[in-house]
Amino acid sequence: MADVGVLKPLTAVLLAATWLAACQGAPQRAACPAGKVCLEYGNNSEPQTLDPGKANLVDEASIIGDLIEGLTTDAPDATPVPGAAARWETSPDGLVWTFHLREARWSDGRPVTADDFVYGLRRTLDPKTASIYAYLLYVIKGGQALNEGKATPETLGAVALDARTVQITLEHPAPYLPELLKHQSFFPVPKHVVEKYGDGWVKPGRFVSNGAFRLTSWRLGDRITVEKNPYYWDASNVCIDRVNYYPTPDVVTAERRIARGELDLNTRFQSNRYERLQKTMPGVPRTGVSLATAYMSFNTRDVAAFRDIRVRRALSMTVDRDFIARKLLRAGQQPAYAFVPPITAGYVKNGPRVAWADMPFAQRQVEAKRLLAAAGFTAKRPLRLTITTPNNTDTLLLMEAIQADWRAVGVEVKLAQYESGVAFSAYRNRDYEVGSMSWYGDFNDPVTFLGLFKSDTGAQNYGDYKNPAYDALLAAADQEPDRARRADILAQAENLILDDEATIPIYFVVNRNLVSKRITGWVDNAPNFHRTRWMCLK
Repeated sequence: MADVGVLKPLTAVLLAATWLAACQGAPQRAACPAGKVCLEYGNNSEPQTLDPGKANLVDEASIIGDLIEGLTTDAPDATPVPGAAARWETSPDGLVWTFHLREARWSDGRPVTADDFVYGLRRTLDPKTASIYAYLLYVIKGGQALNEGKATPETLGAVALDARTVQITLEHPAPYLPELLKHQSFFPVPKHVVEKYGDGWVKPGRFVSNGAFRLTSWRLGDRITVEKNPYYWDASNVCIDRVNYYPTPDVVTAERRIARGELDLNTRFQSNRYERLQKTMPGVPRTGVSLATAYMSFNTRDVAAFRDIRVRRALSMTVDRDFIARKLLRAGQQPAYAFVPPITAGYVKNGPRVAWADMPFAQRQVEAKRLLAAAGFTAKRPLRLTITTPNNTDTLLLMEAIQADWRAVGVEVKLAQYESGVAFSAYRNRDYEVGSMSWYGDFNDPVTFLGLFKSDTGAQNYGDYKNPAYDALLAAADQEPDRARRADILAQAENLILDDEATIPIYFVVNRNLVSKRITGWVDNAPNFHRTRWMCLK
């Protein structure tokens, strides 16, 4: 019979050893099959979806870009290179682009065809899909009409000339199209799988991909696992056999896991720990100027106070950007008095800034109190608001600083903290008053930033900014072939949103990655796009 309550000697020794290892912080790295190369990838937050037509967050795009490949894809330095399309040509007027596909197969062995690309574009634009990025596809002829339910899918300027030729006709010349096509909203989807399972096609066991990896499991709150796709056209040059993507909202814990060898990389670290990390893990923290802006949005649709420019200006003026960037975050961030990052390609030098940018901060506080009082908000009747924010460490520090800035001018401020996906769902549904977000350029052109404020952009125009003059300037820029004149027109447009206080730009972002010295093939780049197909482990 079993001896209940007494540990047999070997069992006791094993349990003691396990307990001791845990106490000493021994690496708890996931087991990797013999002879395989496995990458442990810290990816900040739990994705809400892996559907390329529905995804919204950077942390979703990181995984989707490893699973599915567009007509173009990211080189190690994030420049566009041929992806599923081996080559393409453009008509002299820049409106018709013809892409010639490689011979390739989906991860279930079925051929990848031009129809899969056309189907993916139509699906993203289908109003039933409710894609937050549908507006990006308005560059395709008939895209906006299809998304607004005013046209049928067959009218879209994207056709399959044959099984391996996709032709896209544009509304206006867009020399940046190869950059756009790297974005997941332009990706193909396996028509034969989507028509069988509907939106449920993205579940493990159903998900079919054409990229370097295929989805094998998704354990909510733990990890997403992908494995090398043997049918990928360039599989022989893919080094990594398996990737585990972990949600790592606690960046300090992720930092420790990197140090112990449990993770190979993490795509964020706490900004004000940069100097410490340089000393404790030299060569591991990687920073660089990012194609991104941290900012705040006002819910002007539902909060009457925010429809008053005096209130918006008072709140923006009293954010101490210099303190935030240089003393709070301290990893190279730059105070933002404009929305378009100065490193953006195809833009003017020394671009627009808010009119009060050079006013001393103390003077800005005095002016803000005057503006609030003129709008009817005084010590006896203070403005009360709630900031809805993701609960990652840096953002919470940032919002606490802004909370103090606004309290200093008599505004009563509460913070509502949520997991990133929940916070962005609230922004999309306008279930917030003031929101905190960052915009990472989807492609390297001012339009990826300025397009957020077009009246027809939809959910990602979080502040519901509407200005016909602004829309007209962006439309004029679309039709302007001269690059210098186009840049000037776009600068005029940015001046409008800054003068209207449409948003609160806070700082220009720096990329902050922790990359193990074992990783090869990682190239720092401003867009911060890193496809795992280029990486390997020593």
